[in-house]
Amino acid sequence: MDSVKTTPKLKPSTIRIGRRYRDNRLDGPYDAIVIGSGIGGLTTAACLSKAGKKVLVLEQHYTAGGYTHSYARNGYEWDVGVHYIGDMGSPHTLGRKLFDYITDHQLRWAPMDDCYDRFFLGDKVVSLRSGRDGFRGSLVEAFPGEEQAIDQYIRLLGKVAGGMQWYTLSKLSPGVVAPLLGKGLSKVLPDCFNRTTYEVLSELTSNEELIGALAGQWGDCGVPPKQSSFMIHALIAKHYIHGGYYPVGGASEMAKTIIPVIQQSGGEVFTYADVSGIMVSKGKTTGVRMSDGEEIHAPIVISNAGVINTFESLLPAEAARRCGYPRKRRHIEPSMPHIGLYIGVRGTAEELELPKTNFWVYPSAHHDANVARFLADPDSEFPVVYISFPSAKDPDYQNRCPGTAAIEIVAPCTYEQFEAWEGTVWGKRGEDYEASKHAITERLMQVLYDKLPQLQGRVDYVETSTPLSTAWFCRYGRGEIYGLDHTPERFDQSWLRPKTAIDGLYLTGQDILTCGVVGAMIGGLVTTLSIQGWRGAGLAKRIFVDKGASVDHQVVSSLA
Repeated sequence: MDSVKTTPKLKPSTIRIGRRYRDNRLDGPYDAIVIGSGIGGLTTAACLSKAGKKVLVLEQHYTAGGYTHSYARNGYEWDVGVHYIGDMGSPHTLGRKLFDYITDHQLRWAPMDDCYDRFFLGDKVVSLRSGRDGFRGSLVEAFPGEEQAIDQYIRLLGKVAGGMQWYTLSKLSPGVVAPLLGKGLSKVLPDCFNRTTYEVLSELTSNEELIGALAGQWGDCGVPPKQSSFMIHALIAKHYIHGGYYPVGGASEMAKTIIPVIQQSGGEVFTYADVSGIMVSKGKTTGVRMSDGEEIHAPIVISNAGVINTFESLLPAEAARRCGYPRKRRHIEPSMPHIGLYIGVRGTAEELELPKTNFWVYPSAHHDANVARFLADPDSEFPVVYISFPSAKDPDYQNRCPGTAAIEIVAPCTYEQFEAWEGTVWGKRGEDYEASKHAITERLMQVLYDKLPQLQGRVDYVETSTPLSTAWFCRYGRGEIYGLDHTPERFDQSWLRPKTAIDGLYLTGQDILTCGVVGAMIGGLVTTLSIQGWRGAGLAKRIFVDKGASVDHQVVSSLA
């Protein structure tokens, strides 16, 4: 096996998107301030800018984009959170229309292979093919005799997608009518909507291996099927049913193409801009306080820092208590933390025969049992190892990093594995920490070599991130990548909506709707509509209404 080369003392990325913060570069007054430059925050800022608002986005990291940022090292480049996006092949899908809107059509997409996801369920291999017929055919081929269950499953995906329109609408209703609206939702949403994924799938079939295959993308939300809401499972599966796509130029192109739209109305995106708190006076937000002591005032503050960070770190404790947050907090939990490997290989993707296909490697089809075993013994086999090949997916990669290939591996872990080094500085956590990372890295590299033995002897560089790395760069305290856990209980929380109980304070991103780039982006749109009220009618119609779009016009009228 190649030796693992890590250089924690190297400076971070050469890819820096956004303008570096200095207090003398502020050009207020601003109509709104966005905390965090993840895709939800950037979407809200861009949509408000299109409405003529001057928006300031403040990002504590050295580059904008949140989990959509990229970084470069030693002649290689990787994306930290974007591995593939669905529904980008048609200009009429909501996700594609919204991307085109907030980038002025500057972001381009490249399709992955027809087989976009490959599941290794122990000895069983299932390869999902794109398109409804391809998707169905790949499952029927792998599980002959289960056609009825597979057809029922595909119909349920459509029912959940239809119900999601009404669920999203509920996020825009006034909080005082939430209980009444909740009763109405129960009548229009399908029965399967917010039950556990395993409950729903086990009613379709008793074939546990088929259930494991249908739930093979559980890593896309970080919750195994006996704990996850079927809503998020169905949205993910349907999102990719027509294949996977990748941004040409890498994930950093997202922020790079959105920022000029924010700047069109005088706004700006600052990096190294650390917000220490949200200022509140007499029940109303008045702006933010920076870590350098600077106070920036605006009538609207939009937090894309995550619900837990917003209420526990940024808001004054008394303001959070008045919102009833301590009681609400009992119903939400952060999602599972993860390990990330960023691998550089000598040779191009073509030379190395790297596919435009994601690999999901499981010990067996029994996902929940695999997770339970791992949580009890983190030295046991990983419950899932996800392998992605960004240099194969991106047709522009060779222009930036000629003669090389990049690979990314993601696997779950426990925060407790690294808790001993909590509070230490990135790159200076000591030999014991590096030894712990090295041991995990060796195990994950062996999984890679088992699937792609031709990479033996070709690996040039490996860098490993832990939950502490995520906490350091992205400010998620326990290294979670998907914000809040996507359980049925979480989706029953009517208070997880854009408008908070504090006048002028809004939430945006994945915590108010669902995880994933498109989920967080639609969350950003919903926040914009919540802020704009009736003035958002034009925005809603421009994005939603299209003769090829699959969004109900009655819902559009309600949104407007």
